[in-house]
Amino acid sequence: MSKDLVLIGGGHSHAIVLKMFGLKPLPGVRLTLISDVSYAPYSGMLPGHVAGFYDYDECHIDLRSLCEFAQCQIFVDRAIAIDFNKNQVICQNRPPVNFDLLSIDIGSTPATLSVPSVAEYAIPAKPVPEFLANWNQLIAQRQNHPENPIRIAIVGGGAGGVELALNMQSRLHKKGTLPLPPRGEKRGKKEEELEKSSEIHLFHSGAELMPAHNQRVRRRLKEILISRGIKVNLMEKVSAIKTIEIEGNQECPIPTYQISCESGLKLECDRIFWVTQASAANWIKASGLATDSNGFIQVNDCLRSISHPHVFAAGDICTMINYPRPKAGVFAVRQGKPLFENLQQFLLKKPLKPFAPQSQYLGLIGTGNKSAIALAEILCGNRRCCGIGKIGSIGNL
Repeated sequence: MSKDLVLIGGGHSHAIVLKMFGLKPLPGVRLTLISDVSYAPYSGMLPGHVAGFYDYDECHIDLRSLCEFAQCQIFVDRAIAIDFNKNQVICQNRPPVNFDLLSIDIGSTPATLSVPSVAEYAIPAKPVPEFLANWNQLIAQRQNHPENPIRIAIVGGGAGGVELALNMQSRLHKKGTLPLPPRGEKRGKKEEELEKSSEIHLFHSGAELMPAHNQRVRRRLKEILISRGIKVNLMEKVSAIKTIEIEGNQECPIPTYQISCESGLKLECDRIFWVTQASAANWIKASGLATDSNGFIQVNDCLRSISHPHVFAAGDICTMINYPRPKAGVFAVRQGKPLFENLQQFLLKKPLKPFAPQSQYLGLIGTGNKSAIALAEILCGNRRCCGIGKIGSIGNL
């Protein structure tokens, strides 16, 4: 047997696939990973990294070392298309890569919809490397000029936007992480002084934050946001973003942005972070793969494309037609082993093994002070039927 197995993306599922191929290689199979980064972020630790609890190495997977262990060649490049007539992956910079079997695990990006200038001025939460580069730049600006206030706008009131707001504020505070004030008590003088030094606005188009979660969790997180001085703007749909002035010298200009809402609300800010509903890369659907209404690859219970039998997919980029699930890393991690097994079964021309993802799982929403809201989620289809939330210290979160 001589086959080319190409993996597009260094997501959680593919990291596990590479590890398992290293432990259980298949003779005659040439492995290739195409990834636009050589260090893949682990999503569960990113909020803690934003807050400054973890350093870069602690929350990133070294894909080069993992590929060396799996005897897999790695091309650090971005896949931009698939030519199924020639069975080739088209890359941004290098020549096309041939494949006999293909697996895709490239994650998702926030949807920008039709808001003018979002792609030009806003910073999406994904891809993570670009987000972290902008965040680190903002932190450096804060350290070099601590006397200057920083105004941040976060668009998206789901769990991702709420968690990002809390962890960003924690990092921006000069004295480090602040404890949560007891229920019913107002913030003290120290908290008020720190609030003035950094201002965070959270915009959400709905009437309530985190609409997919239970009321108890929503209410508690809203309390925490308000107690930290984070401005919560509900029922505010962002309609436009533009630059309004450029400060500083010509060599190092500092833009100021204006975010406008349909209600007429306008806000000037230094950075705009976009954390809305997940969307898929456009080239996936353009390649001819069967996708759902949001552009995610449709796969069966074996994580196999329903339109192209020699294509598999896992993580956020795919939708299991019989088991729809939220876009979350907790599901991608569980898909790693069944994906590896079915890739090997396919190469060995053996029957594939169906996989049913968990319907109950633990979710954590970090509150930026080494504590978290713990969510015991139970799913009915793609809907959260119930969930129990509790706040408490969970190790070095």
